[in-house]
Amino acid sequence: MAATRTSTSSSQGGSGDGGTYWSARENKAFEEALAVYDKNTPDRWYNVAKAVGGGKTEEEVKRHYQILVRDVNRIESGRVPFPNYTTTTTRPSS
Repeated sequence: MAATRTSTSSSQGGSGDGGTYWSARENKAFEEALAVYDKNTPDRWYNVAKAVGGGKTEEEVKRHYQILVRDVNRIESGRVPFPNYTTTTTRPSS
């Protein structure tokens, strides 16, 4: 299963690397848990960490969320360019 690395150092030149690996399953569980446990849920990060599993701590899931918010803000502000996807056409086989 593919894994992503979440780094706690800034992409603009932080020095520490306290990142953790997140599998595709963990990321999916994280997204689903955020939909269930909103910002008004008591013990939100505990519940999200429990839903994600894999030994993730409250601090790790909270940091993962903060990175997600930062990335969304950068995309929405235009600081992250959209990828230039190329399309290819395929001809049906005869």
